[in-house]
Amino acid sequence: MKQNRQQAFSKRGLRRIAIAVFTGFVGVCAYPLSSHAQSIRIEATTTAMDWNAVALAGGHVFVAGPRWSGFSGPAVGLLTKNGKIEPFPDADWNGWKPGRDATHRFVSVNALHVAPDGTLWVVDTGTPSFGGVPVSGGAKLVRIDPATGHVLRIYPLGPDIAKAGSYIDDIRFNGRHAYLTDAGKGALIVLDVETGHARRVLDNDVSTRARTGRPIIMDGHVVESHPHQPLLVNVDPLEVSPDGKWLYFGPLEGPWSRIPTALLDDTNVSSTDLSAAVQPWADLPPIGGSAMDTAGNLYFTNLKDNGVYRRDVSGKITKLLSDSRLRWADAPCLAPDGRMWLPVAQLDRLSMFHQGQSRIIQPFLLVSIHPQAGQVKPGR
Repeated sequence: MKQNRQQAFSKRGLRRIAIAVFTGFVGVCAYPLSSHAQSIRIEATTTAMDWNAVALAGGHVFVAGPRWSGFSGPAVGLLTKNGKIEPFPDADWNGWKPGRDATHRFVSVNALHVAPDGTLWVVDTGTPSFGGVPVSGGAKLVRIDPATGHVLRIYPLGPDIAKAGSYIDDIRFNGRHAYLTDAGKGALIVLDVETGHARRVLDNDVSTRARTGRPIIMDGHVVESHPHQPLLVNVDPLEVSPDGKWLYFGPLEGPWSRIPTALLDDTNVSSTDLSAAVQPWADLPPIGGSAMDTAGNLYFTNLKDNGVYRRDVSGKITKLLSDSRLRWADAPCLAPDGRMWLPVAQLDRLSMFHQGQSRIIQPFLLVSIHPQAGQVKPGR
């Protein structure tokens, strides 16, 4: 039965068709909407989940959203040609509830990323609420074959890696190593993909901690985690340079730093020497997410003006567009055809940031733009 399901799944191609929005599901569109200097294409909409992650792999589109957003959709979903979000890889993986075993179920997913080998990686924070303590077996990385839905490997992140207060945020790859950010406790995580061994580095370093003087401002107001307390997010975005020699990273509010990957990969380098090797890289504003192409251009979403920007290899920053519909556009995904996909999460409008009163404007959008003429290939 499982083999039949996988065979049926592998036959589902990515098809864009114009259909109406289904309540609680997804509508896929193929028409462009004008927006300043760029054309925004709405790829899908939903009321079922607050997606903050998207990945294109194996001819399919995958989306994900964290449990603490309060929506009922799956943790990881496949966008189908019938206009629905199908739990991926299956319903059981998306069926975690308090008290159930979390080792083979998603607790709260924060990121999706396609590795250089084409496999889909799911980052499970393991924390049902925003912050707190990961449930037993909850914090993990799950590597999946996107064509069949077969789970290839689970990488547990034990309590020595995902600590109380950790929020494992995002992932990038470089050879046999993967790098992750802990936006809760403020640290980088280095994973040996072959052995599964993970290490915390730059733990509570000045480069991984959010700075109080750089608030997230939207609609002219500071985004607050609690009344009169600005939301502070430790090291969150990260990218690997095209040549694999540098890791770029920073708190959500900026600025970004860089460090040689050779030092991160070397288990003999001391924490003191690692900290000393960190260099300033880019003074970027608070961002929703980032992506880097194979030429080294960094694309990021600017929270303050609902904008999408490009920083080229010379350091020049260019605004590509600004549109009110891109409210907290989160982690971009660069598709092979050169388009950039953006899940619009509206995270600052969630009730948890407004004394229990949601300001979400439905439906949630999944959009794409073409960031520049010519082919833009995904990075690592």
